[in-house]
Amino acid sequence: MAHVLDSSSVNFTIDPVVLDLGQRFVDAGFELSLVGGPVRDLFLGRTSPDLDFTTDATPDQTISVIKKWADNFWEIGRAFGTIGMKKNGFQIEVTTYRAEAYDPDSRKPVVAFGNSLTDDLLRRDFTINAMALRLPSLELVDPFGGVRDLHASELATPGAPEASFSDDPLRMMRAARFASQLGVSVHDDVRLAMSQMADRIKIISAERVREELVKLINGAHPRVGIDLLVDTGLAEFVLPEVSALRLEADEHHRHKDVYQHSLQVLEQAAALETGPDGPVPGPDFVLRFAALMHDVGKPATRRFEPGGAVSFRHHDVVGSKLTAKRMKALRFDNESIKAVSRLVELHMRFYGYGDAGWSDSAVRRYVTDAGPLLERLHRLTRSDVTTRNQRKADRLSFAYDDLEHRIAALLEQESLAAVRPDLDGAQIMALLGLKPGPVVGRAYKFLLEERMEHGPLSPEEAEQKLLAWWEAQPESAVVEPLTETEEPS
Repeated sequence: MAHVLDSSSVNFTIDPVVLDLGQRFVDAGFELSLVGGPVRDLFLGRTSPDLDFTTDATPDQTISVIKKWADNFWEIGRAFGTIGMKKNGFQIEVTTYRAEAYDPDSRKPVVAFGNSLTDDLLRRDFTINAMALRLPSLELVDPFGGVRDLHASELATPGAPEASFSDDPLRMMRAARFASQLGVSVHDDVRLAMSQMADRIKIISAERVREELVKLINGAHPRVGIDLLVDTGLAEFVLPEVSALRLEADEHHRHKDVYQHSLQVLEQAAALETGPDGPVPGPDFVLRFAALMHDVGKPATRRFEPGGAVSFRHHDVVGSKLTAKRMKALRFDNESIKAVSRLVELHMRFYGYGDAGWSDSAVRRYVTDAGPLLERLHRLTRSDVTTRNQRKADRLSFAYDDLEHRIAALLEQESLAAVRPDLDGAQIMALLGLKPGPVVGRAYKFLLEERMEHGPLSPEEAEQKLLAWWEAQPESAVVEPLTETEEPS
């Protein structure tokens, strides 16, 4: 299907730079079309900062057309027919028509240049991305019903989904990602192919899988995307810990559905993200992924207690380790691994506060243990309440309100963001006549515990406490310092 698109049929704006580039290719005797995501986004009323084009020109011919026009260009993707460039703030890629195939046992594509726009569109992942806008005429080329599927909010493939996913198994992850980002459903044929071919994802590099997973988690509807991964079996290879949350049916309803609970916590955590000027600007992958993974330690720690109760003792610690292991397997950076696994480890810390209350010391430890993750921990803890018992939900909410008020009050009185002993290492060594070594470390730890337990002390009070501690140390725990002239016997 092809027709000329006009602004009365769809709300869109074409930047002059796009039309200018199209005219340059036509003047040089070549075809050029805007293709893929940018065309899809025109129908969704969105603007793509990156522009993808396809052409019948070879990479050398493309360079000859754009080298005096572009602000700068690069040839990194030349082997795949792609020339990149920048113009007026836009990042642009122009790729020669392709007929691309994958070796069934390889992660890398075998590229063959084509000469047909329709053939090029056929090899793309989904019909909503298999539309093109010829330039500069603005003729819409939609041979596989991309507009139809956009209106139906359905994800389908231009050809047989089995062939598409065989060519590039990562497209199965992309299906889940688009379900999350766009809120679309998946055609029955696509879902069936994903289920039958899920194990093919194993040939895709961890880095490529990770990139799709991050986009999925950060999408507008992450629950939809995760559900698709789990229902089709892809999660067994990508996030097996999440699949394992679907504990066997509990006919007596002695515990809640951990999987559905985790998805609800994910949704609720995303809803608590802030704007760009707030403490947790959304979308925040660390918060969202911690919300999804916070209970992954439950399957390994589930115990049926006498009387019919179910327990998950230490699932927070076990879950933290499982989360870190999974993120390492997906090649996440160390900072992200540390942040997400720490939130999983801390997510149970609050419970019990509403019943027994905490000392100021306990509040200080809560804040210092969370460190820079405190605002995320606030949101994760609040999101972890999914009970239908409104009285219980209100009680937990009021208790956390009280904790936050106490944290705010202590922050006004003390610098909790970086709790330090009231004497530093140099002062400790001077007072006790020590040189650097393990004894200084123990003294420092003692003062830190005092700071946690009692709050800030004056230098005089800290010195008195340190000297009293020093007097109480057994001789075996004290290594006398050597003078500069002494040698060990």
